[in-house]
Amino acid sequence: MLSFRSLSQSLTPLYDLAEARAIVRLVLEQRFGMSYADIVCDDFHSLTSSQLSDLDVFMQRLAAGEPVQYVLGSAEFCGRQFAVRHGVLIPRPETAEMTLALCDHLRNIHHEEPDHKVPALRVLDICTGSGCIAVTITAEVANAAVEAWDISDDAIAVASHNAAALLACGATSTVAVRKQDALVPPADNALWDAIISNPPYVLDSERPSLSPHVIGHEPELALFVPDSDPLRFYTAIARYAASALKPGGVLYFECNPLCIADIAQYLSSLSFISVDIIADQYGIQRFVKAIKPEF
Repeated sequence: MLSFRSLSQSLTPLYDLAEARAIVRLVLEQRFGMSYADIVCDDFHSLTSSQLSDLDVFMQRLAAGEPVQYVLGSAEFCGRQFAVRHGVLIPRPETAEMTLALCDHLRNIHHEEPDHKVPALRVLDICTGSGCIAVTITAEVANAAVEAWDISDDAIAVASHNAAALLACGATSTVAVRKQDALVPPADNALWDAIISNPPYVLDSERPSLSPHVIGHEPELALFVPDSDPLRFYTAIARYAASALKPGGVLYFECNPLCIADIAQYLSSLSFISVDIIADQYGIQRFVKAIKPEF
């Protein structure tokens, strides 16, 4: 007999029961419109035969280890739903922390200007993936002109879709999505007020420690760097930012905690100031913030 309990238990070979229940509830609420009361009372009678068939397919995909975000085709980030699919990284809560921190920083720039009269704040998101960072900044910060880069065609397609969805929801501006290799950036000078990046940073040697839900489904291009060159994206982006940021502009990185001290040191060697290592909500050193000098 179909029940919330039986659906949840079918996932316990992969997840503990609490997580399995949360996953099943998410699917039933988002995809099939069931309320929590419907779910706990096993009220599946309102589902059509087609919906029941879809549910069976979804449960098979989940039981095979596919992340629920790919099964649903969306993921929550900073209170909004973003389209995701195979080929783009699933947004993480830690990345949301960094994004909201930059939004606060940019809003403070507005407050420092008399009468709040400021030109558009130009923001660049490098290695954008789904576009969740860039779209969130556009939605949260008035007068932000945001551009998003990625090398992946899948990422460009998904980020463009999410940017268009923002515009369809009534936003007055959207994100300019551009195919660009972060390792070979253009020769820009004093162009951006802020640059933010969550580049690939998982070491190849860390593969065995990752969940099979990640290894088997999320794109390796967006995850891994060789142990022999773990800072390859950070050094390339930092060198670009040293030139391309406006004086006083800010750079935010999400980092591998194993390499974060080296990243901060490298930024200091490029004459960035106020180089801060910031812990995430779990107390793990995860982010670096740095400022380009005014002179």
